[in-house]
Amino acid sequence: MSSYEVMNPAANRSMHCFPGMILGLKYHDNLALNPSDIPGGYSIHDFRQFIGETYSLKFKHSSKIRKPTLMLISREKTRKILNEDEMITIMKELGFQVIVARAEEARNMNKFANTVNSCSVLVGAHGAGLTNELFLPPGAVMVQVEPLGLEWAAANYYGNPAPTMHVHYLRYKIEPEESSLIELYGRYHSVITDPESVYAKGYREVRAVYLDQQDVRVNIVRFSKTMLQALKLVRKEPLTR
Repeated sequence: MSSYEVMNPAANRSMHCFPGMILGLKYHDNLALNPSDIPGGYSIHDFRQFIGETYSLKFKHSSKIRKPTLMLISREKTRKILNEDEMITIMKELGFQVIVARAEEARNMNKFANTVNSCSVLVGAHGAGLTNELFLPPGAVMVQVEPLGLEWAAANYYGNPAPTMHVHYLRYKIEPEESSLIELYGRYHSVITDPESVYAKGYREVRAVYLDQQDVRVNIVRFSKTMLQALKLVRKEPLTR
């Protein structure tokens, strides 16, 4: 199975450091299951049904949620939304009931899963909190605030999986002026104008710059248009381009 010596942590108590690790027999994709590789042919839809039964999730479709309800994933360390209060105000003005979710609330997974399931829209900056789209009812909307330099990660980790779960996906791609990186590097630095040059230096540099240093201040006028699209999807109204 491996050309390396097997390490038994029970016998070897020393610390081992690795640049990365994949656990599991086979990697299918991000938030995905390949039915042809699984005994029984289970799909992500089957897995979502299993989650629903495990946590006794109430809503089988977003159309059963009477009032448009939105959860905003609030980040407190990296990729924070600096004008979160303004976002909440515009969401409420558009007619959403808003729930602000912070990291500590997810510790009670059963309660948190049911709260997410009661929402018709999930909004958050790129990050692990968007994995909670797994608990959204079919027909709901996931809105990802996409920080500078994270287009590929945003699409592949959370954007592309959404439709396979029957969840609508809307992308709010920020402009350079909405990134805190401008204050650190200046408008014409390669970090702003040429993210590929940062990627050429490897993942550690990418993480240090775009994941760990960056916060976001969204343009409320632009963002309100995305939220209006989300509202139309919830109400099953045609979208305008």
